[in-house]
Amino acid sequence: MTKDKILVVEDDLAIARGIIYNLEYEGYDVRHAAHGCAVMPIVGEFAPDLIVLDLMLPGRSGFDILRDLRHDRNDVYVIILSARTDEADKVEGLNLGADDYIAKPFALREFLARIASAMRRIRRQKQDETKAIVCGDLTIYPDDMSAMRGEVPIKLTPRACELLVFFAKHPNRTYSRDALIDNIWGDSYDGTNRTIDNFIVQIRAQIEENPSKPKRLETVHGFGYRFTV
Repeated sequence: MTKDKILVVEDDLAIARGIIYNLEYEGYDVRHAAHGCAVMPIVGEFAPDLIVLDLMLPGRSGFDILRDLRHDRNDVYVIILSARTDEADKVEGLNLGADDYIAKPFALREFLARIASAMRRIRRQKQDETKAIVCGDLTIYPDDMSAMRGEVPIKLTPRACELLVFFAKHPNRTYSRDALIDNIWGDSYDGTNRTIDNFIVQIRAQIEENPSKPKRLETVHGFGYRFTV
């Protein structure tokens, strides 16, 4: 069974050793970063499920690391563990995208309980993300970015399939082209917003009875597109 993965970002080695020992005892796969500049390379290689993040670090602060993570559209669960207890610090950390904030000194049993609670939510979210989405005769598999219409596989380019998966996860809501790009690809998108129209044509050719008169993937004139179920 694959272990849940936790990255501990803490420059105080005594605290780090204690955290790592107890997390490993609980059965987690744990990595450690003691310097702010080491975090993002480890995140890229290790792909943690959860990060325990100190704020006061050499090289780059915990706030900087949070900005980097969310800018890269990395939604890894982050628990800030810090001696900075001012309300302003807590608010800033949560506004930057942290999921929880624990002040030092901390009670070990409560810390481990929060980790376990977070991991339960993370596992449920992973299960939800891999479940097939059924829309009439369409079955969409987010985990491997594929889809079927009845018993026939739908043939789409990777980006068109990503777009279909996003629509299936967010039915009956209207999105502009720019909103679709931002939500699905962010800064990694290298096309224009009009390229979305090409993806829409691909999808309609596969999922509509009459692609020229779409009933599933509708155009909302003057705004964008809506996937109707």
